[in-house]
Amino acid sequence: MKYLLLIGIVLGVLWLLRQQRGQAGQGRRPPSPAAPPASPTEIVACPHCSVHLPRAEAVAGERGHYCSESHRQEAEGG
Repeated sequence: MKYLLLIGIVLGVLWLLRQQRGQAGQGRRPPSPAAPPASPTEIVACPHCSVHLPRAEAVAGERGHYCSESHRQEAEGG
C-alpha cells in the first residue's frame, strides 16, 4: 500500500512540474506566422517529346513551349 502512495506522490509531483514548465514556455516565444500558401504552377507539355514541366522552366517557341532549345529547333526547323 505504501508503494502505491509513493508512486502517486511521484506522479503528482511530475505532473505539477510539467504544468509549470508548460506555462513558463508559453510566454517566451510568440507563435510563428503561418507560411503563405504556395501558388499553383502551370504545367506545359513539350510538343516534341510530351515531357511535362513547369512553364517557368520551358523554352518558348512559335508552336508552344518546349523542354529544351534543341527540341524547339528540331520541331520548328530553326
